[in-house]
Amino acid sequence: MRVLHDEVPDDDDFDAGRRRGEFDNITPDDLIHGADGNPPGWLDARDIERARKQMPIVYVQVVPVQTDDLGRAVRIGTLLSIDETEEEGLTGVNIGGAEGVKRTIVSGRILFHESIREAIARNISKDLGELALPQLPLALQPFTIAQYFPTPGVSECYDPRQHAVALCYVVPIAGDCKPSDETLEVEWTRPEVVASTAFLQTLENGQAIVLKRALAWLGIEE
Repeated sequence: MRVLHDEVPDDDDFDAGRRRGEFDNITPDDLIHGADGNPPGWLDARDIERARKQMPIVYVQVVPVQTDDLGRAVRIGTLLSIDETEEEGLTGVNIGGAEGVKRTIVSGRILFHESIREAIARNISKDLGELALPQLPLALQPFTIAQYFPTPGVSECYDPRQHAVALCYVVPIAGDCKPSDETLEVEWTRPEVVASTAFLQTLENGQAIVLKRALAWLGIEE
């Protein structure tokens, strides 16, 4: 079990080795923007690999949209990103024959001690830039929940690295997107084009399912 507050832990508790008061001076900004080094609870590569083999990992996935004056979605955003691994989970397929370039949507883990709202903001900033000005949802009810399994065929959503549970949101973007991290370009496309089979086939591992559900939630028919 987890240790709550500063109670004395048992030897087999999840965070039995944690120093008392370790989180006392941590603020939400430390988890969104990073503190000196990594904040307490940050998993290094070895720890996240072990966790992925033992439990589901919680993600947020975001479908960014641009809206008109009446609040209707007029452009859907997808990412053209560098695929640095041969077997990546929440990713897409080669675009236009460009080797190593993938189409995907905004995705990222929820970090330990990070709220869902903070995770949405951090991952949008990571992929779309700090000037994207996302209009975060007032309520945190996702339009769908996608489960990615490491075994092909169990679900339409597949991630060879892990069992991932993704809370999916549509988020209007009011600012300028400047790709950061591994994102090459933010591509804005009309909803009727996104709904086409040809476009959806440019995503794989279940992200097309997430995008179709987003379109349905927006009231956009195929």
